Amino acid sequence: MSAAVEKSTRDAGGVGSAIAPSFAAKLRERVGVVFYNDWITHIPSHNVRIGMLRLFGANIGKHVSILRGTTVLGIGALRIGDAVDIGFRCLLDARGGLTIGSNVVIASDVQFIAGHHLPNSDTFEWEMMPTVVEDYAWIASRATVLPGVTIGRGAVVGACSLVRKDVAAMEMVAGVPAIHRGVRESALNYHPDHRPLFF
Repeated sequence: MSAAVEKSTRDAGGVGSAIAPSFAAKLRERVGVVFYNDWITHIPSHNVRIGMLRLFGANIGKHVSILRGTTVLGIGALRIGDAVDIGFRCLLDARGGLTIGSNVVIASDVQFIAGHHLPNSDTFEWEMMPTVVEDYAWIASRATVLPGVTIGRGAVVGACSLVRKDVAAMEMVAGVPAIHRGVRESALNYHPDHRPLFF
């Protein structure tokens, strides 16, 4: 996956959807989500968990770890590059499209939210928006990333932060809501490959 990650235009049938998925595609997605989140995510094997996500349509690169207890929604719209570490109990809501670049670290309990309901809608309509995490970004524990956000190359999101708007390349943000805290100074010369046995 290239460093210049573009936002996906896919969505899962919410407001603005151009083509509704077929019944077979919906069924496959639902089976994959239930099977993975109820059983597979708890199996202490990186290869089994990653293999099952790929089987149900996720595009995942090499040397990726997704630790146990992570929930994945919208498996078919999940794109992950190479050398990515994702911690325990994260929420990867990819129903609007979730693209994660290479050499990214996402700590435990981080949540990506794909969309929201429209409060002024008479029928409680909802919309999904794509989220992008570019190469070398680092998202610390218990941060929440809201729909439609791009986290730039090498950016850092502090623990327990609420990210409501785009984060620039190499920018460090933290807080609720997350605000600018500084600029990262790093050559970004690393490739996370953390695959602890049985985790």
